Amino acid sequence: MTKIENERQYKASLERIEELLPLVKEETPIYDKNLVELELLSNLVADYDETHFPIKTPTLSEVLKLKMYERELTQAKLSEIIGVSPSRISEYLTGKSEPTLKVAREICVKLDISPRIILGI
Repeated sequence: MTKIENERQYKASLERIEELLPLVKEETPIYDKNLVELELLSNLVADYDETHFPIKTPTLSEVLKLKMYERELTQAKLSEIIGVSPSRISEYLTGKSEPTLKVAREICVKLDISPRIILGI
């Protein structure tokens, strides 16, 4: 098999991976048939996952909400940290507005958010 063609093959491959995992250890030789099969199936499943279950880049709104949750920040506190009004934070969170370049830089630095997410690339 060079490619998983359908969901039935995908599920069967996942089941076989589960069977192989206990048989392969860190010290297993690279030429071991179980390790070779495990690697091949894992790569096929990964390719299928990328095609059928792609992970999208999170939006700025989603990342801001996550950072607020992680750091237990209110909109008011977040506005103080990055130097904008609470209503502006609300606009970022709802997607009604995007930050200026200056504010985007503050978000990157003070909240440790990738510029790629802020710029939407």
